[in-house]
Amino acid sequence: MKRILTILALACVMCSCSNKGKVLHVYSVFVPEEEAVLRTYCEEFSADELKSRKFRKLAQDMITTVTDPSQDGVGIAAPQVGVSKRLIVVCRLDKEGEPFEAYANPQIDSCFGGIEVGPEGCLSIPGYRGNVPRSKSIVLTYTDIETGLPVTEVVDDYTARIFQHEIDHTNGILYTDRTEDVFPDEEASEEK
Repeated sequence: MKRILTILALACVMCSCSNKGKVLHVYSVFVPEEEAVLRTYCEEFSADELKSRKFRKLAQDMITTVTDPSQDGVGIAAPQVGVSKRLIVVCRLDKEGEPFEAYANPQIDSCFGGIEVGPEGCLSIPGYRGNVPRSKSIVLTYTDIETGLPVTEVVDDYTARIFQHEIDHTNGILYTDRTEDVFPDEEASEEK
């Protein structure tokens, strides 16, 4: 019962986040100072930091940023908004309503199910896409934002790809480091 209440409370926080945050500047690899931040290995949040108003505001602003029509992404990591901390926001395509959820201190414990090559874009590399090999399934561990306790879950398919992409960001890795098959994004060019 306590677990259900925690999940409901987190869902309420995350739902309210998308309406209250501000759109942050997204760092780009095309600006040397910003690329340096994108290439930095990020620090974990402490238990005290997770309870802070500053953390809540960052998570809220990241959700607002990734869902803004100017970005329209499926995930974002804290270094993409200039913060070298281990926080990601992921669109949970594997859950009803496809909610955007924030994950503190995420890490991939193991990968399985084989490797699948698939297309990826990145808010920090606008105008380009790449075909990137990723594990089909992952075992993910993160710190529960409400309790501060570790949570482990299995994530599959495209949602697993999003998690791998965003966790890479917290390790200073970009999708272009994982493939040589990068090409101009024709859809992005047509929209402009």
